[in-house]
Amino acid sequence: MSARPGFDLDNLTPDQQQRALDRAVNGLRADDPLRSAAVSAVGWQRAALWTLLVMIFAFVIWKPLQTAIALLGLCTLAYVFTMADRVLIFRRGLATRPIGISDEEALSLSDDQLPAYTILVPAYNEPEVVADLIEAMAQLDYPADKLQILLLLEADDEVTINAARPCITSESITTLLVPPAEPRTKPKACNYGLEFATGDIVTIYDAEDLPEPLQLRRVVAAFRKLPDNIACIQAKLAYHNGGQNLLTGWFTAEYGLWFGYLLPGMMGTSAPIPLGGTSNHLRRDVLDLIGAWDPFNVTEDADLGLRICARGYRTAVLDSTTLEEANSDPINWIRQRSRWYKGYLQTWLVHMRQPGQLIRTIGVGNFLRFNLLMAGTPVVAVLNMLFWYLTLVWFLGQPELVGAVFPWYVYFPALAALILGNAATFYMNVIALREDDRADLLIPALTVQIFFIMMSVAAIKGLYQLVRNPSYWEKTFHGLAQSPDAEPAESR
Repeated sequence: MSARPGFDLDNLTPDQQQRALDRAVNGLRADDPLRSAAVSAVGWQRAALWTLLVMIFAFVIWKPLQTAIALLGLCTLAYVFTMADRVLIFRRGLATRPIGISDEEALSLSDDQLPAYTILVPAYNEPEVVADLIEAMAQLDYPADKLQILLLLEADDEVTINAARPCITSESITTLLVPPAEPRTKPKACNYGLEFATGDIVTIYDAEDLPEPLQLRRVVAAFRKLPDNIACIQAKLAYHNGGQNLLTGWFTAEYGLWFGYLLPGMMGTSAPIPLGGTSNHLRRDVLDLIGAWDPFNVTEDADLGLRICARGYRTAVLDSTTLEEANSDPINWIRQRSRWYKGYLQTWLVHMRQPGQLIRTIGVGNFLRFNLLMAGTPVVAVLNMLFWYLTLVWFLGQPELVGAVFPWYVYFPALAALILGNAATFYMNVIALREDDRADLLIPALTVQIFFIMMSVAAIKGLYQLVRNPSYWEKTFHGLAQSPDAEPAESR
């Protein structure tokens, strides 16, 4: 299958490869530099951050106790507002369900009614799962002559290339080798593949994904019935190995809450929706309009969702599930989560370069929610460690200093945040599990506070990497899961 007239993906010339690579790496940065994370913070942002740090340092020297009280008070307010907003989103999500497309409706579409579809599958150093990936792609119910599956492999990743080629039997699947170039990120590979994509709808699947076979047809049916301003349809993500250990249980419960209730809750408003890293189905015309993915942003999915909203388009959540592998190894999990937190902060810095324009585009309420979500999530996770330490010190010895920095007007809101925040988290997790009939995840839901400690470690690591190496893509290793046959039928 040729991507465009004159292009043979098996015999691309060096000049064709270089032009595509230049666009993949530099396209967004050249067309809209303020939307690129190639530079983490622009001049005025760096000046503002340094000024703020110098002012805080000066106040610490001049009025140390009062400065500590003020900072702890601000942190407490951040906790209260972030948790209150999360509960409001969850409440709306209980009433706003994902878009449902029945099997009959999906299968009723004739081949003539189905548009050309491109699936981008970036994979790097994934020899353990690439065979399962290719098999999962072969299970998709879509006409072969309208389906283009581009398996995006780094040209120097010989182990994955050698593992993949013997498994490819479908004419719809084409291996496209991405020339080595910095940054070594998933969005750069997707941008390269997009240069040769033929589909009117483009989606991404990760190497370990197991999408529901009718998902593409459901997306087409959903686009046909939804308004024209819908640019993206996000399928739900879940894990097939939630029962492997306590960590995978925490992760599975978190995803069930996020994709089953929080994202639909945001869908019910005009708020920007941070996309998942996979199974987001995008209109090609809108993708070209907004500049595709940012190769320098390590959460390119969240960034893309915000740019979709900033252009006046919307995202819908589809009731179709793609199964993934939950991290079962704590170190591997921290590597992945620290990248997510770093990417959230990258995205926040990028979109705060023109705050006035962002407010005019998405509105004041959505602007506040954007700050609470993209900046508040990682920052609150970092601050958790400080507050847990202060709480532990207080219970061990009740030193006067801890009492001094928590006067009554800070202490009582902080106490409310501690009690009500934990109660709200417990409530949302348990209600989500009840609604999804996942009693097998009750123990992870009851012990989720331990999960928060790992989140705090990952957030601190992500903040450090944002300063030291912002566009470094820390690899998540797959192929560690037990057989999905151990999971309940509902999750499959």
